[in-house]
Amino acid sequence: MQSHGYTVVAEEEEASVIGALPLSEANLKEAQLMITMGGDGSILRLVHKYPELTAPILGINLGHLGFMADVPVADLYPSLQDLVAGLYTIEERMMIQGRTEKGEHFFAVNDIVIHRGSNPSLIELAIHVGGLYVNTFVADGLIIATPNGSTAYSLAAGGPILNPQLEALVITPVSPHTISNRPLVLTADQEIQIQYLSEYHPAEVSTDGLKGYELTVGHAIHINKCPRRFKLVSLHRRDYYSTLRTKLGWSGKVRI
Repeated sequence: MQSHGYTVVAEEEEASVIGALPLSEANLKEAQLMITMGGDGSILRLVHKYPELTAPILGINLGHLGFMADVPVADLYPSLQDLVAGLYTIEERMMIQGRTEKGEHFFAVNDIVIHRGSNPSLIELAIHVGGLYVNTFVADGLIIATPNGSTAYSLAAGGPILNPQLEALVITPVSPHTISNRPLVLTADQEIQIQYLSEYHPAEVSTDGLKGYELTVGHAIHINKCPRRFKLVSLHRRDYYSTLRTKLGWSGKVRI
């Protein structure tokens, strides 16, 4: 990247090793591109650790299951060559934000999760959408996921896969007591209010599996679409559906 005229910046511990400018000496607002090496978790940690960084992200996958970090190590150099040649597009994906009645504010790229935490039994969570009562779920918890996050925890809990370009949310119950309580897909233009009804220990609220908050009995959190967009580099050599087929092990074949 340096040989092509780019200024490469890295976190302090890596900067001296690879001959890059330390992050502390750079103007983060001038960053034009971010590259992560790891998996989807690495991307999420980067976004939450440096919320002021809004440049698009290219994820190099060092693990196995990565939907955002979809460039395998074997394609590292060809992918960087495509990057320099401009053979990519920038996908802007929806994010969500939330607030508690204690005045805590947070955002998520993938999901906001309310979970029973240390409570030994199921908890009751009442949901209102746009001011209208929807249902009271008795479950281990609820996942409110973006389309980008629909292939993460929500998928593992039985939720649907949403195309990441959709402006929608999916509410997925975690181990609900009533099997008729199914995932619910909503448009993203209405606020979701979730109230904790059980008189137990506080429920746990987490954002992208990283930051945690408490939800006490009778209190609610409010979740809606975030003005900020999550920007992901999409190389022309790869596409969303080929990533799905590869990561989920779909075995279907095209028949002519």
